[in-house]
Amino acid sequence: MPIYETVFIARQELGPAQVEELTNGFTKILEDNDGKVLKTESWGLRTLAYRIRKNRKGHYVLIESDAPAAALIEMERNIRLNEDILRFMSVRLEEPSKAQSKILDKNRDDDERGEFRDRGDRGDRGDRGDRAERGERHSKREEAA
Repeated sequence: MPIYETVFIARQELGPAQVEELTNGFTKILEDNDGKVLKTESWGLRTLAYRIRKNRKGHYVLIESDAPAAALIEMERNIRLNEDILRFMSVRLEEPSKAQSKILDKNRDDDERGEFRDRGDRGDRGDRGDRAERGERHSKREEAA
């Protein structure tokens, strides 16, 4: 049977338990149609590149499966009907992946370096100083007078 990788994005208002419930429902559809789920990964709540249906963030989930095409078609049909899913994409793979996906590896590496956690050190802004040191601001009305 062919191997497929499906990634879907769920609405940001859902909790992790609800996203897990959605994932279990989709994997059950695959298993009921003679497919096997090889791997599921929850990538967590991530910022979207652009707004999708007024959402700025979404829960990303990956499902890797060894299933017939009919099982994948049925799962995609259910994904399309579910209003909690913003986007999804399925891709056929040549062989199953053996390790974690690159996104999870990248997140772990960033956490180890301390990035994306503490935004206290904002070196890109430079030292602006206090407002009192900047001088007084004048409105255009005062300048015209």
